[in-house]
Amino acid sequence: MTRIDAQGEYYSQLNEKIRQCSDKEITLDNVTGQRYIGCGLAGRRIVINGTPGNAMGAYLNGSELYVKGNAQDAVGDTMDDGLIVIEGSSGDATGYAMRGGSIFVKGSVGYRAGIHMKEYNQKKPALVIGGNAGSFLGEYQAGGTIIVLGLESQEPIVGYFCGTGMHGGEIFLRTDKVPASLPEQVCARAALPEDLNRIEGYIKSFCGYFGYSAEKIMQHPFLVLTPNTGNPYRQLYTPN
Repeated sequence: MTRIDAQGEYYSQLNEKIRQCSDKEITLDNVTGQRYIGCGLAGRRIVINGTPGNAMGAYLNGSELYVKGNAQDAVGDTMDDGLIVIEGSSGDATGYAMRGGSIFVKGSVGYRAGIHMKEYNQKKPALVIGGNAGSFLGEYQAGGTIIVLGLESQEPIVGYFCGTGMHGGEIFLRTDKVPASLPEQVCARAALPEDLNRIEGYIKSFCGYFGYSAEKIMQHPFLVLTPNTGNPYRQLYTPN
């Protein structure tokens, strides 16, 4: 395992050191806003001590990133595969256009988390949020799974206009209160046992990373949001 001190390093210099490192396991210390950490990387395990800058894990291609704190905007932008675990909160557009892999956030996320999330070939992305999510969660979502748990948070656990433009995938909310300003093109219903079975693995992984009880989390009511097939956004999109 290699340790790299990021103190005072310009983002491009730090990322070049990561790319040139021969070790598969790397720990970054004193990270203070350097952008693009882990961009496009495959086969690495990187522990980040500090606060990484925007677009951490952009185009991630199979590496694992563990953040011992908060992260900024656009985490996992167009992520293709791999794992991102954030022990704090994350900024806007977390999981932007991700098409594979998983992101687990212990805390909350900003606006437009999961925007343009999609499934690609056999890959199904997942974004699990332990706290709250800001407005426009799952905007234009075309595939994959978003889960908001609202742990240690007050209602509402999501902001306004949840699922705007959604035409695929699922959003699970650990609440029995339908979000405000839910578009008519999005359906909200109580999650059934078969629905919860689909997310049980994600919940267990979340609890394994952050020390919660999966059993207690799963005992609470969930809503599942899906595109309204009777009034779909899909008809507003140009076919390929």
